[in-house]
Amino acid sequence: MQLTNKVAIVTGASAGLGAQCARDLAAEGARVFGLARRKDRLDALAAEIGPAFTGIACDMTQEMAVQSAIEQVLETSGRIDILVNNAGLGKFGPADTVSLEEWNLQMDVNLKGVFLATRAVLPTMKRQNAESGFGGHVVNIASVAGLMGNPNISTYNATKFGLRGYSDALFKEVREDGIKVSCFYPGSIQTEFFDKAGIPISANPMMPEDISATLVHVLKAPDNYLISEIVMRPLRPRG
Repeated sequence: MQLTNKVAIVTGASAGLGAQCARDLAAEGARVFGLARRKDRLDALAAEIGPAFTGIACDMTQEMAVQSAIEQVLETSGRIDILVNNAGLGKFGPADTVSLEEWNLQMDVNLKGVFLATRAVLPTMKRQNAESGFGGHVVNIASVAGLMGNPNISTYNATKFGLRGYSDALFKEVREDGIKVSCFYPGSIQTEFFDKAGIPISANPMMPEDISATLVHVLKAPDNYLISEIVMRPLRPRG
């Protein structure tokens, strides 16, 4: 897919990897809509990127908010070519100390948010496929925690294993509709994630620019070429 004039939605766009993806997609000529709760951060990113970026304040766990955001994108652009489901968080700790609130929050953001956004864009992508022979591309940002369990992150593991299963099933479901589905499994990235998760980051993590460059590469692949899964890790995480 050539990205010039394509319409992309990036969730969790207010900081870190989401913000970098928005920057890089806009630099490739895409019209980018960033969804996140922190409007002040979105406004700052819009000032940085320019008219190619529009921020939409949206709580990805709320059905009506997500539906309204997608409708706003369609009213503005008329189409949706790319959805990057990047919004996610972790609350780490022993399984017997995880509160129900922490469990529900991770399930809502890491799984429900992906479901709501994906469900909202699929009809448009299916229509685009019927019109032009190619529908679009959904990219889900999971984690290496979706491939292996580790102590003290069991709830986060559950959400990312769930996202892996959702992505695999969705890829098989919509491929004949001309819709690509890719799932990324990155290791540690230098973002705010670890501050909120409550654990230290590795000494030598990957950078958001690394992951975003891979996203651009995957999106620009020929229409009949699908990269369905990618695992990414820092080569020397301890430095």
